[in-house]
Amino acid sequence: MASSPDLSSADNTPENPGSGSPSEASAASGTAAGGGERRGRVRLRRAAVMAVPATMVAAGLAILTAEGALGVQFAISGMPFTVTATELNGTGFEQFGGLDNMADGSPNAGDTGGQVLVVTSAIKNATLTKLCQSVDLGGTNLKITAGGGEHKVTASDLTTDSTELSGDAAFDNIEIGNDASTLNKANAKGPIGVFSQQADTVHIGNLRQTNYATTAGVFRLPGLKLSFSDKAC
Repeated sequence: MASSPDLSSADNTPENPGSGSPSEASAASGTAAGGGERRGRVRLRRAAVMAVPATMVAAGLAILTAEGALGVQFAISGMPFTVTATELNGTGFEQFGGLDNMADGSPNAGDTGGQVLVVTSAIKNATLTKLCQSVDLGGTNLKITAGGGEHKVTASDLTTDSTELSGDAAFDNIEIGNDASTLNKANAKGPIGVFSQQADTVHIGNLRQTNYATTAGVFRLPGLKLSFSDKAC
């Protein structure tokens, strides 16, 4: 039976390391280290993957803003202005509710808390005849007119934030009751859960609006005239 330790010793030679040999301990240590490195790499890859969606969202928002799909937010003055036109024709029409915000401490805030409830109208491409815009400065009006001659006012990615809108309107292929976040006729979307409508085309005769903001990708005003007047539009 004395041969048993010898057999055990033979199994523990460097050529045949056993469970207790230094070589096996070293190999086990190397495996543990390798596992740690692999786990470290996995954690880094997971962190990178988790960072991708946030990066993509930020890039996507920048692209959408550049394309006009998201309205660029700015602080409104809080002074309403009137816009009229004898005729407006547009393709790609959307309309939904929203809130416009004044700059902090604006003297025009009154008891509104610096917010104005508005209806946003977005038109992909618009043509306006005899455009007039005026803002009451207190005793006088800053007045702009354009498009009264052969060439009409044209605008692309036009949005207006209004508290009042009137005229004789007609729409083609109108959809009423859409979720504002799903609109796709023009380059604008409203908040999710907000009532909206959209149409392929819009025609409004004798247009009159009370607006707090207007934006456009391109706005061409042939025959532009700016003046002070005692008469509003």
